[in-house]
Amino acid sequence: MGNLLLYVTVVLVATCGLVYELVAGAVSTYLLGDSVTQLSTVIGVHLSAMGVGAWLSKYVEERVAERFVDCQIAASFVGGLGGPVLYLTFAQSSHVRLVLYLLVASTGILVGAEIPLLMRVLRRRVAFKDVVPRVLTLDYAGALLGALVFALLLLPSLGILRTGVVFGILGVVSALWGTWVLGSSLEPRPLRIRAFIALAVLGGALAASQKIVLVADEALLLHPVAFTKQTEYQRIVLTQARSGVSLFLDGNLQFASIDEYRYHEALVHPAFSVARKKENVLVLGGGDGLAVREILRHPEVKSVTLVDLDKGMTELARELPLLRELNQRSLFDPRVRVVNDDAMVWIAEGHEGIPKEFDVVIVDFPDPNNFALGKLYTVRFYRLLLERLAEGGVVSVQSTSPLVARRSFWCVVRSIEAAGFTARPYHALVPSFGEWGFVLAGRGAVALPSHVPGGLKYLTDATVASLFDIAPDMSSVPVELNRLNNQMLVRYYEEEWQRWAR
Repeated sequence: MGNLLLYVTVVLVATCGLVYELVAGAVSTYLLGDSVTQLSTVIGVHLSAMGVGAWLSKYVEERVAERFVDCQIAASFVGGLGGPVLYLTFAQSSHVRLVLYLLVASTGILVGAEIPLLMRVLRRRVAFKDVVPRVLTLDYAGALLGALVFALLLLPSLGILRTGVVFGILGVVSALWGTWVLGSSLEPRPLRIRAFIALAVLGGALAASQKIVLVADEALLLHPVAFTKQTEYQRIVLTQARSGVSLFLDGNLQFASIDEYRYHEALVHPAFSVARKKENVLVLGGGDGLAVREILRHPEVKSVTLVDLDKGMTELARELPLLRELNQRSLFDPRVRVVNDDAMVWIAEGHEGIPKEFDVVIVDFPDPNNFALGKLYTVRFYRLLLERLAEGGVVSVQSTSPLVARRSFWCVVRSIEAAGFTARPYHALVPSFGEWGFVLAGRGAVALPSHVPGGLKYLTDATVASLFDIAPDMSSVPVELNRLNNQMLVRYYEEEWQRWAR
């Protein structure tokens, strides 16, 4: 029974170690942005630190079992508190990166030392030829378990910060039972005292987690937080100030109520101005319902299919009064059908009861700041979209800022053209974002828009055509196409927005 519990400990060590790494990567991306760089460097530092820990373990010559339990307690303590410490550091100082890599390196060293030490403990009980394959097999299995539990179970229900703390508590508990399993090999009392102290601190962090997140959110987003929710895919935050309501996804602004009408009018109405028919409409992204609100201004519309990956977002658009008021209950309209699916997968398949071709397609994805979003701006994606476009149909695509991210904008334009579309780039001034870019595209020549519905706050028949005047500082530049196998758009986007941030 003792050996079995030690093998269970191997699984928990691997599970907790991977979760600490995932939490650090997720929190750093949320607080610092630049997801590719953050995730790559966090993983690299963590793995290299594990190698350092494994190498340092050879210097433990006495009380091996005690040092193993000590490493368990310390790794659980540091890893579990990693999320709260990063959030508080961000709220109180500018040294988040330094603290991040110190935490990742410390956790990696401690986790890396655990497995070699445990192997030495097991070698006294099990034949050496069995120890290494069993431990390594369980170690890899534990890593898989950690990844699945983190992504599918705990992150959506507990959030990033509390998930890390819960696994820290789990790690300390496993260290505690190790003091009984290894009782004859160590002096348990000091270890148990340290474990209970660690549990008390981690328990306090768990109890204070929501307050810690609120403090950090308000420091990051600069306004009082009105609502937060961690879904399976992203962290949704709404802030409310005298200027109005703002929506953030993973720390990135999606709209501000004070001027979102400018963005959504520019996204939707030029396409409707030039489309031959307007009966069947497809919206990709736009789970907040604001683009649908503008679409429903057109009486010719008979059906709207909204495809958004995150069910949590579309549910909030229906249920949260702040959002429901802004979108004017658009997702309750009987003409609107909501589908929660990956847009790239969805458009490649046929769906019963839904039109196979669409007269107008509105593409309202978040900016391409990671590869998961970048695939939705590739030549391959636009080719799939072209197959779903009816004769005389038109597509409108939000395409980041042509001023701040000039190469990114033209990468989107050229990728759309490479898929077989004729593209007309245009832009609109949205104060919360600055100059913002869009692309109007169709199978053949795309006319210049000349009319919009009456009663809009921003666009008029006299001004809509002016959106298509491109100033020299936003004009075309040479770019590579965005393909699935290169994701050039994500690289352009990160370089340009990071340079602007400096």
